Amino acid sequence: MQGLNLEYMWDLVPILLGYVPLTLFMAVVGMACALVLASILAVERVFQIPVLDGVVRLFISFFRGTPLLVQLFLFYYGLPQVLSFLGTINGVTATIMGLTLHFSAYMAESIRAAILGVDRSQWEAAQAVGMTQGQMMRQIILPQAARVAAPTLVNYFIDMIKGTSLAFTLGVTELMGATQKEAAGSFLYFEAFLVAAAIYWGIVEALSFGQRHLETYLNKAHAR
Repeated sequence: MQGLNLEYMWDLVPILLGYVPLTLFMAVVGMACALVLASILAVERVFQIPVLDGVVRLFISFFRGTPLLVQLFLFYYGLPQVLSFLGTINGVTATIMGLTLHFSAYMAESIRAAILGVDRSQWEAAQAVGMTQGQMMRQIILPQAARVAAPTLVNYFIDMIKGTSLAFTLGVTELMGATQKEAAGSFLYFEAFLVAAAIYWGIVEALSFGQRHLETYLNKAHAR
């Protein structure tokens, strides 16, 4: 049995770390866009606006019921074919679109549950002082729902970072794509993917550490 090529693995670390910023960029932009979209979808699901509610339900059902990889292919290969004015979509844009729409469908349900979890007396108090629905959601309900939903949303962000590994199927040279190229050139597949796994693991552990501190902070703030 051949041992691990530790020297190769050590030399590979800085090479792969150079592609982490692109991986994080796609995840951060995708998370920001997904959070905005998910909040809008969640509010609609709470108030169940006629006609629009059916569209939102269909959107959530589709993006939760189909694989992320299929959605990425639809955006990258399918959209330019259907909408010719788009020309071609680059892999980074298609990945961000896919991450945004895919995870917003999941996040919308989590935010909706958090909104509905706010004590009913808070809704009644806001209505009693004459707040509009918009003011009530912005100033009273959503801030409280955010505390409840925050840990779950961090978990979705972690999943989104791992989801960026599918971008290499669209020709994007991010962390996973760079690993594939390095492994193909050296034929040391186990070592290359082991280094990539360690980097992903390190990123996730750092976020999990931050998540625990965030939960502690939010719980203390709520206790006051």
